[in-house]
Amino acid sequence: MFNQKQYYIYILTNKINTVLYVGVTNNLARRIYEHKEKLNPNSFTSKYNVNRLVYYEIFNNSYDAISREKQIKAGSRVKKINLIKSINPQWQDLFNELC
Repeated sequence: MFNQKQYYIYILTNKINTVLYVGVTNNLARRIYEHKEKLNPNSFTSKYNVNRLVYYEIFNNSYDAISREKQIKAGSRVKKINLIKSINPQWQDLFNELC
């Protein structure tokens, strides 16, 4: 059986939902773990304690995922918040549903 690779865009926030970070990856669980464990201590997410997964989308190719990431990044904070609330109104950390 052919195992098609998947790509993800995701939005992270900090404990009090004041900082938003948009990223793209081909392994969402691994990437969120890296953020949570601050494996790159000099990164933006480490510096601002951004490690709660509040939104993600799945894509079948990298081009669509990167295009969507750029679209979300270009949007206003209000648009990002509305996107998060559309699937996660309580801003729960979605990481556990991945594991």
